[in-house]
Amino acid sequence: MGERIQIETADGTAEAYVTGQAGAPGVLFYVDAIGLRPQIETMADRIAGWGYVVLAPHVFYRDGSADELAPKGDLREEGGREAFFASGVMGRVGGLTPDKAQPDAEAWVRTLSEHAGDGAIGTTGYCMGARLAVRTAGWYPDWVAAVGGWHGGGLVTDESDSPHLAVAASNAAFAFGHADQDRSMPPEAVEALGQALRDAGRPHTNEIFPGAPHGYSMADTSSYHEEAAERHFRELEALFGRTLRGGSR
Repeated sequence: MGERIQIETADGTAEAYVTGQAGAPGVLFYVDAIGLRPQIETMADRIAGWGYVVLAPHVFYRDGSADELAPKGDLREEGGREAFFASGVMGRVGGLTPDKAQPDAEAWVRTLSEHAGDGAIGTTGYCMGARLAVRTAGWYPDWVAAVGGWHGGGLVTDESDSPHLAVAASNAAFAFGHADQDRSMPPEAVEALGQALRDAGRPHTNEIFPGAPHGYSMADTSSYHEEAAERHFRELEALFGRTLRGGSR
């Protein structure tokens, strides 16, 4: 349905998948730690089918191409997901620091604007991509009207630049669907995120999806949880329907 394109950034050339009808409202899709791969393209196509143009950048372009970094085995098999994450994945996740992610986000938003209509854009992020989605809303409040964050980890930290603090600088509506019993986003962190959203006066939902493990939306891994994945799609479609129709930058 879509195609791979090349995006020039301050640090090199990044691949991205773009899908949907040109001129439709734009959605920036931030991948999980596993990266850009057919599963992401399938999800982006589904979102585009709601009437959007979706851009999913290869955020780990500094570390290699999307195909080079993609899993070589089946992550649905026993131990497959764990073996992949033991192969250095978290090193590149940790290396994507805010000082690198912000100029990247500018390139993603700029490129999306070349394909999308003139209205405000939405973002949706998965796993570590949820952090990037929230940060992007804070960096570009005049552009981002909606943020979806799904099984996000590390959204609340003790650091002065914790991702959850970005909501105060945003003008977006938020929908969060947290994994259940997620060590990277425990209940006290979910509550701290909710407090930040309330303090900022931002429209939001912020819920733990019962029984859903971290990574529940990814059908190509053993963490897939169909009920939670479908709930995430319903809530994301509703969020974008409320915010991206008739908006302006």
